Amino acid sequence: MRLFMAMLYTETNTFSDIPAGWAAFREGGYSRNHASADPQSPLGVLLAEWRRLAEADGCTIIEGPAAMAQPSGRTVRPVYEALREQILDDVRAALPLDIALFNLHGSMAAEGYDDCEGDLLAAVRAIVGPDTIIGAELDLHCNVSDAMLTATDALVAYKEYPHIDELERARELYALCRDAAAGRVTPRTGSFDCRMISLWRTTEEPMRGFVQRMQALEGHDGVLSVSFGHGFPWSDVADVTSRIWVITDGDQAKADRLARELALEIYALREETRPMSLDIDTALDRAAVCPGLVVLADVADNPGGGAASDSTFILQACLDRGLRGVAIGCLWDPQAVALCQEAGVGARFNLRIGGKMGPASGMPIDLPVTVRAIQRDHAQTGFAGVHTPMGPSAWIEAEGIDIVLNSRREQIFSPDAFTSIGIDLAVRRIVVVKSTQHFHAAFAAIADTVLYVATPGAIAPDFAAIPYSKREASFWPRHPDPLRLNDAA
Repeated sequence: MRLFMAMLYTETNTFSDIPAGWAAFREGGYSRNHASADPQSPLGVLLAEWRRLAEADGCTIIEGPAAMAQPSGRTVRPVYEALREQILDDVRAALPLDIALFNLHGSMAAEGYDDCEGDLLAAVRAIVGPDTIIGAELDLHCNVSDAMLTATDALVAYKEYPHIDELERARELYALCRDAAAGRVTPRTGSFDCRMISLWRTTEEPMRGFVQRMQALEGHDGVLSVSFGHGFPWSDVADVTSRIWVITDGDQAKADRLARELALEIYALREETRPMSLDIDTALDRAAVCPGLVVLADVADNPGGGAASDSTFILQACLDRGLRGVAIGCLWDPQAVALCQEAGVGARFNLRIGGKMGPASGMPIDLPVTVRAIQRDHAQTGFAGVHTPMGPSAWIEAEGIDIVLNSRREQIFSPDAFTSIGIDLAVRRIVVVKSTQHFHAAFAAIADTVLYVATPGAIAPDFAAIPYSKREASFWPRHPDPLRLNDAA
C-alpha cells in the first residue's frame, strides 16, 4: 500500500488579537518532509507513530509537510494558502495513493477561511478521487463540519481532556484506515450535533464514565470508532458546537442511531458536567485553609486556547494579600526575560511584567525583583514525554512570590516547568498555572487540592456570553433545552 501523511495543526481563537503568521509556525514547528524523524517533538510524535506502524505493514510511505503553531487568532491568509498548497502539491506528486492520513486540530480558521480543515480535506479528496481512504486525527476541541465528514472516510478525535491519548487515537485511526484500504471494513459515519458549547473535564465523573462508555462500544457489533468532539468555544464560525460521531462497518443506520443515542446521553448530563470555576478571592480564601499544596488553574489565560498568558489578575491579588510561598507560571513576557538576561542572576532591579496584550491581560505590574535563575532554552515535559520548548526564560522573586517568565508562549503541562528552572514546589503553598485542564495530568500527583479560577482573561468560561455572529442555531447554556426534548416529552 502507498500511504501519504501530513500535518497542519493550530487552534484558532477568532476573538484573539494575536495573528498566526510565518513566525508562529516557525516557532511552533515546520518540516517540509521529515517531521517523523523526531518522535520526541510535538511536530513529529504522531507522524513517527504512523510511520512505525506503516513500515511494519510493508507500506510505501510518502511524508508531506508538517506545520503547527501555538493557538492564537486567525492564521494569516497567504500563510494558510501556502501551507495548504504545499500539502496538495505533495499529494499530487505521491499519486496513486491507497491511504492519506492527516494530523489536524479541527478548529483552524484563517483570514477568509472559517473551516481550514474542511477546505483542505475537500481539496485532497478532489485530487485523490473516491477510492483513496482519507483519515484524520483531530483534537478533542474540534468544530467538526459537514465538509470534513464528507471528504473523509474516518475522523478520530482524542477522548481525553487532558489529551493523554494522542498516540492511542493515532493507532486507532491507522488500523481503521488500513483495514478499509484492504477491504476488510467499510466505514460508515453517523453524527449528531449536541447543540452544546462548554468544556468537559474527563478526569471527573460523570465524564469519566462517559468516556469509558464510548470505549466499551468500540470493537463490538460492527462499531469501529466513537468520538465526542467537544468543540472549541472561542470560535466565531458557523460550525462551533459539540458533536458525537460514530463509525460502523457498513451500517449507516446503526451509525446514525448510536450517534444520536450517545448525544442524548451527554446532553442529559449538561448541567451535571458544567465546569465550575471560582472567582479569584474565593479561590484564594479556599487555598488559605486547604492543607498541603494547592494548584490554582488560571483557566481564562491559557495560551493553549489562544490567550496571551500574560494576565496579572491573580498575581496582583496575591500581592495585595501579602501572600508568601506562591509560585506562578508562566507569564509570557519576552521583553522582561531579555531585561533579566541583561541584568544577570542575582541582580535586583525594578521590572514591569505582564499586562501587555490588552484588557484581557490586566494592568502591567511594576515590582522590585531579584533574578534567581535564567535558562536560555527552558522546556517542560508534554504529553507522551514530548519535549516542549518554552524559549529563554527567567525565574524572578518579588515580595516573596516566585514567577516564571517565558519568551515562547506555552501553557503549563508539567511541574518541571517550575522545577527545572530551580523552583522547589515541595516548599510552596500555592502554585498558579496558566492552563485550563492539561496541567491536571501531571500536577494531580503532587497537588493536595486543585482549584479552577475564572479570571477576566481572554478565554473566560462564560459560554452563554460569547458574542457569536455566525452560529445560527440556539445552544446550551444560552438556551436551557436547545434540542427541545422537554417539548417532545
